[in-house]
Parts: sequence; C-alpha cells; structure tokens
Amino acid sequence: MNLFVEQLWRYPVKTLAGERLETAELTENGIPGDRIVHVRGPEGVRTSRRQHHLLGLHGTLDPTGRPLIDGHAWDSQEALALVQAAAGDDAELVAFDGLARFDILPLLVATDGAVAEFGRDVRRLRPNIVIGGVEGLAERQWEGAQLRIGDAVVWLDSLRGRCPMTTVDPDTLERDPDVLKDIGRRFRGRIALNADVLRPGTVSVGDAVKLVLPVAAEIDA
Repeated sequence: MNLFVEQLWRYPVKTLAGERLETAELTENGIPGDRIVHVRGPEGVRTSRRQHHLLGLHGTLDPTGRPLIDGHAWDSQEALALVQAAAGDDAELVAFDGLARFDILPLLVATDGAVAEFGRDVRRLRPNIVIGGVEGLAERQWEGAQLRIGDAVVWLDSLRGRCPMTTVDPDTLERDPDVLKDIGRRFRGRIALNADVLRPGTVSVGDAVKLVLPVAAEIDA
C-alpha cells in the first residue's frame, strides 16, 4: 500500500463541526487548538450525542489562534446565543486545555478504505487524520502499529467504539439510528483508531506515510 495523508481535521470547540487543514503540528497533546473550548450544562459537558443540533455550528480558529463559533469569538454573546439555541438556555462555553478534553487519546485516525466500506460522510467519524491508500478494512489489523509521517510518529492504540454522533447527517442534521446499528453489525461497533503522538512533527496533506506493524501482526499477515 502506498499510504499518504489524505485529510487533516481540527475541532476547536468540542462536539461542534470542525475545520479542514492543509498542515498541522502534531504534539504530545495532539493538534494545537483542538477541543480547547467545550459546552457545559449544570450536569457537566454537553455533546452532540444528545444535543445533536450542536453539529450544525462550526468551530474554527482565527489567525491568532482564538476559537470562533460560526465566525464569532467563542466568548462573545453571539456565540453563546448560537450554542444555547442548540443545547439549551442553561448551556455555557468553557475554555479547557487539559488532556481530559479528549474522550480517549489526543488523535483519531481514520482510513479511506474503512470510510469507503462505511459508505457515509467521513465527518460522521470526526477524525483528526485520514490516511489514504488503505485497502478495505486493513485498519482493523493496525492496533499497536505506528505511522511515520516525516519526523512525526503516531502510535495507533485501539479501534474506536462509536457513539450516536455517527447517526447525525453533518449537512441536514437528520438522525438515522440505523447508522449506529450498521456500525455494530458490520464493524463490531468500532471504526477508526485512537492514537497518540510518540514523536512530534509537522504533517501536511499529501505527505507519505510509513506503516510499521507490530511483530505479531507482521507474522499473521
């Protein structure tokens, strides 16, 4: 397989739609600016798993690294009004840069082969990196492998268990519960890979990727 970086994504506001990148720094804390603001209610963090209309809002960074929501500064009244309309009048926006802002690990890596098998928009999976040139469901053999992209080294820990966010159409916001059932049936509930950064570096769309499989996987192959 001739592997390459097909897409890069960042989600400045956790659970909102994100932004595509051409180049990204990979650090020990993932991509700078990723999920540095989140939505909270009295019960804790609110996400699109329940308040799915949050996926209709877009989080981006301005040139200074300040998070925006649909073009408004994240801490502005305009941004808050948009979030409360989607997630309830008691929702608020909170800045947070600790590692706990990630559900599991700082990166999620998807592959074009698995996305093609999935048969739906990759945005439903919310990856940070999409690897191109992958044959079918080869990613299912990648747990414990490394991806070497220039100077950066990414460790692939485990396949990601999927949640109801995958059921939401990223354009229409319509929900289809059969999507999650399909993931359970065809992918045993898991697609794309939780990942960590072993060695920081800069990566860009089009960069060549070297896959280093665990020894056991190489023998099985």
